[in-house]
Amino acid sequence: MSAPEGRDGRSSNRGRFGKLIAVILVFICGVAFAGVFNAGLAYTNEMEFCVSCHTMETNYNEYKESLHYKNQSGVQATCADCHVPKPFIPKMVTKVIAAKDVYHEIIGTIDTPEKFEAHRWDMATRVWNKMQRSDSRECRSCHEFSNMDLSEQGRSARSRHARAEEKGQTCIDCHTGVVHLEPFEPDDDDA
Repeated sequence: MSAPEGRDGRSSNRGRFGKLIAVILVFICGVAFAGVFNAGLAYTNEMEFCVSCHTMETNYNEYKESLHYKNQSGVQATCADCHVPKPFIPKMVTKVIAAKDVYHEIIGTIDTPEKFEAHRWDMATRVWNKMQRSDSRECRSCHEFSNMDLSEQGRSARSRHARAEEKGQTCIDCHTGVVHLEPFEPDDDDA
């Protein structure tokens, strides 16, 4: 018959207690990390953060002239409402890709209104393509065909929305310049 470890099994209990403390510490650190991570994500979705780069002033001024900024109902769509997906995985992909824009601001690729305009077509095209791939997911969080009262729309809008729904079109197929000025497509010579 073997004797218990240590006196009255104390070593064994200390080992279990140590493991329990380690698990609790890992859990607390995980919760703290998640809290800081989520707070950081939330901060980068604030309009003040989005327009903190001076080259975003052009976009911000265009946005302030749109119905997404000020309208009769008082409902406002901010930068994140249109540009950041709500589901976690697409949101993380978007955040990683958006880091490229911050990088280009820092290295000077788009750090002036003139440089921004020079790259505007390419940047807009990437956003439009993303919106087409996602079936204008962010638009549809507010504007869904099934929720539209077409009888309240003007004749042209009523006809176009009904036709777009029948054809399976997505919002961005028709509404590329709804908030920001639509850039001119460069000539093949300019590309």
